[in-house]
Order: sequence, then structure tokens, then C-alpha cells
Amino acid sequence: MSKAKIDGARRPALLLSVPSGLLGVALAWALILPGPLPAEAVVRVVADGVGATTLGLAALPRLAPRLQTPWRMLAVLAGVWAIAEFAVLVFEAAEVIGVPVADLGAEQFGTYLVDVSGGQIGIAILVGVVAVAGGSALAFRRPESASGDLVLVFAAVTLALRPITGHMSQQAFGSVLAAVHALAAAAWLGLLIALALVVRTRGEWAVALPRYSAAAPPMVATLAVSGMLNGLIRVGGIVPFVTTGYGRILLAKTVLLLGLLTLGWWWRRSWVQRAADHRMGAEASLRRAIVEVILMALAFGLAATLAVTA
Repeated sequence: MSKAKIDGARRPALLLSVPSGLLGVALAWALILPGPLPAEAVVRVVADGVGATTLGLAALPRLAPRLQTPWRMLAVLAGVWAIAEFAVLVFEAAEVIGVPVADLGAEQFGTYLVDVSGGQIGIAILVGVVAVAGGSALAFRRPESASGDLVLVFAAVTLALRPITGHMSQQAFGSVLAAVHALAAAAWLGLLIALALVVRTRGEWAVALPRYSAAAPPMVATLAVSGMLNGLIRVGGIVPFVTTGYGRILLAKTVLLLGLLTLGWWWRRSWVQRAADHRMGAEASLRRAIVEVILMALAFGLAATLAVTA
């Protein structure tokens, strides 16, 4: 079996990020017991993960210009993202109205969309995702008129819409911090998934991976600082980090982030330099990327639950 076929066989392992994200939701639920599981978190982690992947694929040529935007893949993922965002909107409506999702009526859902700000934001998000899907499909059919930057802007704005209007919007600069935090997290995860999906050869990894490694520290620093400020503002002290469900999830997320930072430090020594020197094959680089994506997805599960926890 050729190297390309081996890599292609391993790429479905990226789907393990889905149960990893759900495991993060389950862990967060354990930390807020005896409180109920925020059902919205289950669909939200999928929406956040697919949205991050879409952003990463759209931004990939800016990271490594020799890599082409996979327009067909981008269009399909944007379609999945739209379905996931619609599911999030349904769960949000049921939560606001105070009924189980199965009992949510069409009239109630319509009222939520028209009269409640969360519903209006949800419509704007869906419009943004559909624009990304449509633009990607058009670019696939007519690559000569493709505008990667336009799709990237739509994806970034769409990802920022929900955190801008979340619970942090009631605090000074809360909306800005939440949006910056969400975009930094999405770029960090999304670009690595994009590399795992698109990069095929040792030479491509040698060029793209060092550039990702150089871009990751500013993204992680932005993520850590904005998350710390968000957390301190929201929790309001040190003691609530262990006495409240929200604080415990935030603490677990911080511990996991520190673990990812440690792994990133080790990867820079044992992976990035070897890949840059063409001393590591594409299969080995792909395997390491998948491991890190799965761990990042666990953090996304915690974050998704955190976003819907009072």
C-alpha cells in the first residue's frame, strides 16, 4: 500500500474528535452535578468543532500559500455546520421557552426566532454559514472567480456572532474578549485539522507545520489571556473556582490547556524540527496531528458546556 493510501486510511481517525468533544461535555457535566446536563452543549460542541474546521480550511492558503483551498470539502463541511447551528438554535429555543426539545412547536420556534435576540442572532449565524457554503460551492465550480478571503471573513464573523451576544456581553469589554477568545480557539484547532485533512507529503509537512507552529503561540497566548480575563470577570474571585460548577469547568479547562501547552512544547522539540528537516514521514506527522486534535476536542467539549452554564 502506498504512503498516500496509508495516510488516506488514517485520516478518518480525525472523527475520534467527535466522541472526544462529547467526552469533554460529559466531564463538564460531572463537574456541575447535581445540576442537569445542558443538552445544548452536546450539539454546540459539534457546531463549534465543524465551524473551527471550516475556518481552518479557509485560512489554510494564508498559512502555506502552496496549499490549495479544498473547495468541495469546505462546501460540504459548511453544510454540516449549518445543520449543527440549526440544531443549536432549536435547543436554545426550547431552553428559553422552557419545554423539552421534543415538545417545541413550530409556532413557539418561530416566535423565538422573530421576537428574541438569541433567535435573531441565530438567524444571522445561519445566514453567515450558508454564505460560506454557497461561496465555497461556487468557488469549486468556478475556481477562476474564487475568493478565499471573502469566505474566510464570513466564517470568522459567523464564529464571533454568538460569543459577542453571550453572557459576557453584560460586562465591560466582555463581548470583545469573548469574540477574540472564540476566534483564537477556532483558529488554533481549525488550522491543525486543516493540515491533517489536506497535507499529503513529507515536503508539504516540512513547509506547513513550522508555519503553524510559529502561528500557534500568539493564538494560544490570546486564548489564555482572554480566557483568564473572561473567567475572572465571570467568576468574581478565587473561591468560586472550586465552589461553583462554572468555576470547576473553567479550572478543568485551564488544566487541560496547560497540558496542551506542554505537549506543544514537546512537539516543537520532537516533531516540528524533524518534520522541517525532512526527517519525519507524512504518516508520522499525521498521527501526531490527530492526537493533538483529539485532545483539543476534549477542551472544546468543556468550553461548549461552559458557554451554556449559568
